[in-house]
Amino acid sequence: MNRRQVLQRAAALTVSGAPFMAARASRASDASSPQLAEPAPLRPPATGPIPVAVVLSRGAVVIDFCGPWEVFSNVATTGHEAPAFQLYTVAESTAPLRASGGLQVVPDFSFATAPAPRVVVIPAQNGAGTAALEWLLHVSRSTDLTMSVCTGAFVLARTGLLNGKSATTHHSAYTELAMAFPDIAVRRGARFVEAGNLATAGGLSSGIDLSLRVVERYFGREVARQTALYMEYQGQGWLDPNSNQAFRAHRVLSAGQPFCPVCEMDVDPSHAPHSRLRGQTYYFCMPEHKAAFDSAPQKYPAAMAS
Repeated sequence: MNRRQVLQRAAALTVSGAPFMAARASRASDASSPQLAEPAPLRPPATGPIPVAVVLSRGAVVIDFCGPWEVFSNVATTGHEAPAFQLYTVAESTAPLRASGGLQVVPDFSFATAPAPRVVVIPAQNGAGTAALEWLLHVSRSTDLTMSVCTGAFVLARTGLLNGKSATTHHSAYTELAMAFPDIAVRRGARFVEAGNLATAGGLSSGIDLSLRVVERYFGREVARQTALYMEYQGQGWLDPNSNQAFRAHRVLSAGQPFCPVCEMDVDPSHAPHSRLRGQTYYFCMPEHKAAFDSAPQKYPAAMAS
């Protein structure tokens, strides 16, 4: 399974087990991007590094957790030789697991033995179960920040912590997140969204930007800028949370460029699952998305625009 399939299936599996609530979900999916209140700076501990826990399960998308890992591990603060952040991985057990692309990871701790984190990173993954949700609920009571990357937002949403808050995810999963969790205001076109001690990043590389933003909140913009410079990271998304505007608008179906009406990703009609509705053929990237569409096509903007 490739990386795109991992993030799509992480969303699809959540949607397939969640109720569809059309009216509220539609409003959430098309939520505008108003300026939210500037979050308060974060205070590093008086002594010692800031503990950062990366939550893993099978299928964890490598850039989603390795991008933030590189950011946090490369922070240098004036007058301090010790690392600014202490990073570790945590999973249901310490047994080896396979991340995206077949990368094998041996978690440092289980949920039962992990130290208390100040920051939690949740990448896209498809194996996070009840133990992960219970642990996230427990530790997030005292974290400075619990952040998701890409469709890791679905894991965070399943805890209920995002209810009543704004959030974002990979652009192919905006509609699915809104439909599965109608109490979340899904912000299309956001690079990242901050909501109290929670934050959600868009897809893949967006996690690097959110992590640089976290560094800025702890140590100031110049430290974050120097971190990006050392990494030779040229992206400016960490300076503008609304910098994913290319993904804000819904795509419009055309005969020459079919795409999945659920996730709006391009498909190959020669072998893609398909359905007929009002004389129009719709193609899907996976059977789960065909099933979701067939159950309630009126909830998808692509069907309504046809």
